[in-house]
Amino acid sequence: MNSSKVRSERARAPNPEHAARSLAPGLRVVAIGGGTGLSTLLRGLRGHVSAPGQAADARCPIADLAAVVTVTDDGGSSGRLRQDFNMLPPGDLRNCMVALSEEEDLLSKLFTHRFRGGNGLKGHNFGNLFVAALTEITGDFAQAVQLASKILATRGRIYPATTANATLVASMDDGSQVRGETNITASKRRIVELTLDPPRPAPLPETLEAIERADLITVGPGSLYTSLITNLLVDGIPAALGAARGVRVFICNLMTQANESLNLTASEHIERIYEHTRAPIFDCALVNTAPFSPETLARYQAEGAAPIAADIERVQALGVRCIAGNFASEGSVVRHEAGLVTGALLALGRTAISALA
Repeated sequence: MNSSKVRSERARAPNPEHAARSLAPGLRVVAIGGGTGLSTLLRGLRGHVSAPGQAADARCPIADLAAVVTVTDDGGSSGRLRQDFNMLPPGDLRNCMVALSEEEDLLSKLFTHRFRGGNGLKGHNFGNLFVAALTEITGDFAQAVQLASKILATRGRIYPATTANATLVASMDDGSQVRGETNITASKRRIVELTLDPPRPAPLPETLEAIERADLITVGPGSLYTSLITNLLVDGIPAALGAARGVRVFICNLMTQANESLNLTASEHIERIYEHTRAPIFDCALVNTAPFSPETLARYQAEGAAPIAADIERVQALGVRCIAGNFASEGSVVRHEAGLVTGALLALGRTAISALA
């Protein structure tokens, strides 16, 4: 039985929770990833999250938003804190807090402020130190993240993918192994397989619960291996995605990236993910098909990067509905246009609620 038919039959199955939508309207959204891609997406979603104590409506249809964030960074300020305090790296989580904060303009300046001097302070981000202080006070990294989010009045919950202090290990195309995210990113070899050491670290129960209850689940955009697949190596997350009743969406990157996705098409991104999850986990894929300016193409070509080919037929041959369109914003760096991506996602979420009601 193909995956589309399985999803259709699951959607028709009665679900008491979704049948009670009239009592608790609004979308439940889970966004999985890391790096700039996840924080950009969260900025777009934040504007559609209903205020605390207010019911979701047409303008703010998201009643609950949860971000699941990778915690394998070992470079920069995060890496120093990880080594000095034996804590998880706060950098990606910090960026998500800023993206979801109601006071982003002020907090982005404060939480992304990097000290330019001071013995021991130089190079550190204030936001990273803030999370480190809360971790020392509470003795629990996940609790520190929740307290920081509460202080910042975020429109959503933020969870580390795991609280285990795991290291990324990449098997490369020449048979060698590279340990640590920084070393993997710097390597000139192509990644064949990614693992965690120790393997299969435990997820937060709240993460699995959020996935189970979600109407809409996104994976991406972000570096294929070090921002996306790393989350899917956490024990229980692939199985939770496989069993999820909500619509599961892969947001494809715009450009290829060094050893992570060089020469990979949109469908090959999905195939690489499936090689690690050992099962299909997507219903839809958002794929950019808008052209880029010659100036942008030349700039990225000089760095060995190029637009990801939108091989729509191959994506759909994987049982994944391809939603093609213009999802890009050109500037000094190509990014996803948060408004366009969010609009497409909310349309999918509304469809999911209708199907599951």
